[in-house]
Amino acid sequence: MSRDPMRPPPLDVDVLVVGAGLSGIDMACRLATERPELTWAVLEARSATGGTWDLFRYPGIRSDSDMYTLGFPFRPWRGRTSIAPASEILQYLRDTADEYGVTGRTHLGQRVTRLEWSSAEERWTVTARRDDGEVLEHTARFVHLATGYYSYEAGHVVDFPGRASFAGDVVHPQHWPEGTSVAGRRVVLIGSGATAVTLVPALVDAGAASVTMLQRSPSYVAALANTDRVADVARRVLPPRAAHHLVRGKNVALATATYQFLRRWPDAGRRVLRRRLLERLPEGYDVDTHFNPAYDPWDQRVCLAPDGDLLDAIAGGGAEVVTATIDRFVPEGVRLGDGRVLPADLVVTATGLRLEIGGGAALAVDGHAVSVPAHHVYKGCMLSGVPNLFLSVGYTNASWTLRADLTARWVCHLLGHLDRRGLGVATPRWDGTGGADRPLLDLTSGYVRRGAHLLPHQAERRPWRVVQSYLYDVAVTRFGRLEDGVLELR
Repeated sequence: MSRDPMRPPPLDVDVLVVGAGLSGIDMACRLATERPELTWAVLEARSATGGTWDLFRYPGIRSDSDMYTLGFPFRPWRGRTSIAPASEILQYLRDTADEYGVTGRTHLGQRVTRLEWSSAEERWTVTARRDDGEVLEHTARFVHLATGYYSYEAGHVVDFPGRASFAGDVVHPQHWPEGTSVAGRRVVLIGSGATAVTLVPALVDAGAASVTMLQRSPSYVAALANTDRVADVARRVLPPRAAHHLVRGKNVALATATYQFLRRWPDAGRRVLRRRLLERLPEGYDVDTHFNPAYDPWDQRVCLAPDGDLLDAIAGGGAEVVTATIDRFVPEGVRLGDGRVLPADLVVTATGLRLEIGGGAALAVDGHAVSVPAHHVYKGCMLSGVPNLFLSVGYTNASWTLRADLTARWVCHLLGHLDRRGLGVATPRWDGTGGADRPLLDLTSGYVRRGAHLLPHQAERRPWRVVQSYLYDVAVTRFGRLEDGVLELR
């Protein structure tokens, strides 16, 4: 049977990038500029590019780190705000993809379901299913998984008792229904993480009659200025690229110093965070109940409130925080463990993500299934015993792009090294010298604990340790030796 000429043929390329979000576009841009002699393409399961920034549509969706570090180092962020709305980030990503020729090599609506390596052929066979059910088998020398670490299909859903009896609407932020009205409605938002901190002031601004953030336990929240005065001055006196690198470097240094302070002196850090909250909230507000977690700063992510918008919403009376357990849903709202009922017309369950590697695709090497959790991560971007496969894993304490771009540059360096030596296969070999196993993500957040068993491990010592330090990783990935006795090249 002949192939329909309107159907796309299977691809056969040097590098196949899976995922057209921030990491995938970054990798593709680096291939275009640093390895122009290679053939490459991008597969995207969804019908649009942009990844996270196209998927999430809930009110107020924005970055949770500054755009001077979340943006690409090779294409300056020119937006006025430092913490940008999703629409601006999405446009930035798509403009970047257009400018670097990535859009024309991106194949939408192809969900990768299986990746199988053949040592005899030294190639991957990548099985992808189109939206219309057609199955394509692409081949590539190398595969880069830019799929992140959470499932795009569904977030973590809690089966609250009595949910079916609730007379209002229940929505999860990951799949916010188009046209959902908030104006004039009483909203109870369950959760205390970054999504909840983003949603609360946006719901107030959207005209909700009342907004209650219902949390079982609090998170740390820090107000961050949404404009960067250094960036404003630098743009006036320096060329765009020089200004971008100056501000990016300043923000990396500041974020690194802040993180190290909070981790090394958590009690002092806790006092600083508490004092700043007291300055923004009404006198007598119970900060210790609602914003003083039992864990140390950065055991879980510190939530950012641009210009203190969450705190202003609380201080202005548009929103309140309730720290309590849930007994059950009732027709008129949510009943708490102490018997109180929070009246609601709309309940938003910001209960977290479901972790997943590779978009849920099955992985095999020479016919043998690969159990990802049984493997170790090499330099934060390869799996032990798996040839020619790379993955993007960003930082937990800084912008995702910082590590994603370092990974992309290291991969390009490795590809050039292999080609110059006439080699074609790179395989990290776990030799046990890394020490004891550790979870890949060093956070105690609920979504991380729930899904840790689905992720590969890191270890105690390099190159099997994922260090949460951009400056350290710059040194290792840019200037470290490829021939380290662990990465087998042939």
